[in-house]
Amino acid sequence: MPCTGVRPHLGGIVADPYKPRAPFAPWDRRELPGLFDVEESARRIGNYKWAEMKLFEALGGWVATVPELDVKMRLGTHCYKHAWHAELWHKRLPELREMNPERLTQPANDAMVRFIEAMTEPEAPEQTIEKLVGVYRVFIPHFIAAYTFHKNNTSQITDAPTIRSLQFILQDEFDDWRDGEMLIQSLIETPEEVDRAAAHQTRLEKLMIEAGGIAGPGSIGGAGAGGAS
Repeated sequence: MPCTGVRPHLGGIVADPYKPRAPFAPWDRRELPGLFDVEESARRIGNYKWAEMKLFEALGGWVATVPELDVKMRLGTHCYKHAWHAELWHKRLPELREMNPERLTQPANDAMVRFIEAMTEPEAPEQTIEKLVGVYRVFIPHFIAAYTFHKNNTSQITDAPTIRSLQFILQDEFDDWRDGEMLIQSLIETPEEVDRAAAHQTRLEKLMIEAGGIAGPGSIGGAGAGGAS
C-alpha cells in the first residue's frame, strides 16, 4: 500500500501519529530564534533596571520641590510606576540565567551616567519646565524606543515573559509621556520659555546620542544590537 500519511482504521481513516508535524499551528507564524542571546538580553535588562531606578529617584526627589501642585501630584504617581518597572526587571534577571541581578544593574556606559546628572541638575523651584522636558521629551521617549525595539526583536517563544513585562511597561510609558507633554505645554507660555525648553532638550539629546540610548549603542538596532540566540 502506498504511504499516504494516514492509516486504515476500523472506524475509518485516522491521521498517522508518526507523521512529522510543523512546530506551530498553521495560524501561528512565530519564529523560535530572537535577535538576542541570553547574555545580551540580561545586559539590556540590567541597563533598563538601572535607568528606571534613576528615573524613580529623580521624580521622587522633585515631588518635594516643585511648586506647582498639579505637577507635584502627577510626578508622585509616575515615580512609583518606574519603581515597579525596576522591580519587574529585577525579578526577570535571575529567570534568564543564574546571574547576579545586582551585578547586572548598571548604566550602559559613562555617557548614560552623565545624562542622568544633566537631567537631574535643574533643582530650583522655577525650573519645572527643565525638569519635565528632561523626563518627558527626552528620557521617556528613549525608553519607549528601546523597549519597542526589544519587544519586536526578541524571541516570541523563549522570551515570552520579557515580552509580557515590556507590554505592561510600555503602556505606562506611553501614558506618562502624554501626561508629561500636556504638563509641559500648560507651563510654556512665552517665547523665552520655548527657548529654555529647547535648549535643555538639545543638551540632553546630545548626551543621549553619545550614550547610544538607554541600553547603549544598538538600543534600537544597528551596531551593538546583539547576536541571534
